[in-house]
Amino acid sequence: MEEDKKGIISEAEVVKEAPSEAPKKSNNVAVVLASVGVILGACGVGFGIAAYQKASTPLTFLSSGTDGNAANFVEGSVAEIAEKVSKSVVSIVTSTKTTNFFGEDYESAAAGTGIIVTNDGYILTNKHVINDANEITVVLDDGTIYEDVDVVATDPLNDVAFLKIKDVSGLTAATLGDSKTLSVGQQVMAIGNALGQYQNTVTVGVVSGLGRSVTASDGSGYNAETLTDMIQTDAAINSGNSGGPLVNAAGEVIGINTATSTTAENMGFAIPISSVKGMLAQLVELGRAERTYLGVYSAEITPEVAKAYNLPVNSGAYIYNSSTYSSVIKDSPAAKAGIKDKDIITAVNGIEVGKAGTLADLIAEYKPGDTVQLTVIREGNEIAVNVTLEGYKK
Repeated sequence: MEEDKKGIISEAEVVKEAPSEAPKKSNNVAVVLASVGVILGACGVGFGIAAYQKASTPLTFLSSGTDGNAANFVEGSVAEIAEKVSKSVVSIVTSTKTTNFFGEDYESAAAGTGIIVTNDGYILTNKHVINDANEITVVLDDGTIYEDVDVVATDPLNDVAFLKIKDVSGLTAATLGDSKTLSVGQQVMAIGNALGQYQNTVTVGVVSGLGRSVTASDGSGYNAETLTDMIQTDAAINSGNSGGPLVNAAGEVIGINTATSTTAENMGFAIPISSVKGMLAQLVELGRAERTYLGVYSAEITPEVAKAYNLPVNSGAYIYNSSTYSSVIKDSPAAKAGIKDKDIITAVNGIEVGKAGTLADLIAEYKPGDTVQLTVIREGNEIAVNVTLEGYKK
């Protein structure tokens, strides 16, 4: 990746790796994906990617006209919320067959956490929790064990995976809140299978920061990936509770616990829940899901970027590519809608880019086929551009 001559904006390395937004500059804090593993005996069981019929029940989204992010914990509410939400939190145990240098097979076991999002068995978790798993077991809060579990979708651009327990009904689904209206200092709760052993451990803290960009790796220090628009919290996120919910004081899931710092105390990170709603909605309606795709290279506008490029706003997404290639990908939804190089996208359906999330995450709240209205500043004039979104293709 080559840095632009002004040292502010860098291009995405590969178009397919970042179709909606170029990588942001990450911080220097060492971050590790939160999961835990242990070596067991040799064996191996395969699993497949399955397609399902339309789910019988909808997702439980935040009620229209309300925003639980304004709530605060009061005396007794932490225990009440923990008891309620824990019914929707599951432990995920995986086994992975590996071969060592001498050709001997070993079974590696790992544990993480997931969130029930429909009462007929769809579960949201982190992709790194189930990576390369030969077998996946889900354990409910009441101890019920399900071994007939499939991976049904993964997000190619984020650390998110979706599981399905086959032939089940009557589960307790979590209520999904709105991560676009979070505030720094807001009280939150993290729930998960701490250290892979202590089921539904509860920790409480605040939102320490928003829009964080970090480079995270697994416990071995390999498989690094850049995670953007993360929620930073001081609610403890430990190995094993990865994939569990970060919850507001109204008991609504506003994030997915994902990573923790190895060099700084009280620093954990969660993926905003709004960024996965588009794929969740597709699973419920169709039984399959794709990441929604806009098709631009863009950079988050900060006051520094605005000054360096003489931009008229201090937030939004600047459609820019420092290479000789266009910042608008050929034949993409953005290209078809007439988005141009050096456009500034300030809002998606009236939701402000930058203040409520990155352009990529705001787009991810929608499904392929949805039409959204982008507020665009072009050559000093504000215009509205309607874009019909498509599914991301690897």
